[in-house]
Amino acid sequence: MTHSPLMKALVYHGPGEKSWDSVPLPHISKPTDAIVRVVKTTICGTDLHILKGDVPAVTKGRILGHEGIGIIQETGDAVSNFKKGDHVLISCITSCGKCEYCKRQMYAHCEDGGWILGHLIDGTQAEYVRIPHADNSLYHVPPGEDEEALVMLSDILPTGFEIGVLYGTVKPGDIVAIVGAGPVGMAALLTARFFSPSEIIMIDVDESRLSMAKKFGATKTINSACGNVAEIVLAQTKDGVDVAIEAVGMPQTFDICQNIVRPGGHIANIGVHGKSVDFQIQKLWIQNITLTTGLVNTNTTPMLLKTVESKELVPGNLITHRFTFDQFLKAYDVFGNAAAEKALKVIISNT
Repeated sequence: MTHSPLMKALVYHGPGEKSWDSVPLPHISKPTDAIVRVVKTTICGTDLHILKGDVPAVTKGRILGHEGIGIIQETGDAVSNFKKGDHVLISCITSCGKCEYCKRQMYAHCEDGGWILGHLIDGTQAEYVRIPHADNSLYHVPPGEDEEALVMLSDILPTGFEIGVLYGTVKPGDIVAIVGAGPVGMAALLTARFFSPSEIIMIDVDESRLSMAKKFGATKTINSACGNVAEIVLAQTKDGVDVAIEAVGMPQTFDICQNIVRPGGHIANIGVHGKSVDFQIQKLWIQNITLTTGLVNTNTTPMLLKTVESKELVPGNLITHRFTFDQFLKAYDVFGNAAAEKALKVIISNT
């Protein structure tokens, strides 16, 4: 009896349970697949939500992760844009490029893809990963670029930009409030600056993250543990903010957004919510506000890649901790205790 070759991977075993296991190597199952050796990956807040049991579609035995940089090891016969040895950026969204949703650039809702890595199929927190629809789900890494920084383009930067900034229709002169100074909130901060808002207010309970937000361009910061945020914001503005970006996923943070948005304003919800919120429609219906939600489509990734190449965007500044693959469980401990560890984004390298 022959045994399949093994690799190491971070495996989910149910709410609160994970381990660094030996598992079989992935293999090409469709002609459009590619096998990628993961060089650098990271941990997302969504992975923490999965471990809390907030994403029941993730079943026991699933390899987590949906972000990373790697090297093509093998391609299916139908893959034409990539070859063995190519350095690639792995998108958190898999897209076939052919279905109705893909043709509308709504790749998150691809009929044979979307967010499936580390969710419905095995993900990137492993030595190797299978990428379906490789031609549409990978990007070439420009020679000489900082691969650690480019990991931020797998998910958080397009998420903050698309679902926060673009869906929130940030415009020149707007007052923007971002509730949650985690990685996605910081990504929204960095990319909101593309549109020259007059103010960017960052709201969080973590003073170290608020201090970092100042360095990234926030004009004001508010520690929500130190008073009534809505009263503070309303006292500092005419009648609230033009755009309130929710980047946490909790009823309390959603409430802040509802209470600070001005008439004609916009609430852009990015946060992953594990429980329902109380939408104050009886107050807001008359305010002409717009509420948007969304899962990142990654249709802006090529543009963001160019801004990184031009040094207009420096996502490497979001990285606070670095680990190797054999320290994966420690990386989770640090990222899961971000406030105490002063962690923002971690990089785990397969050296």
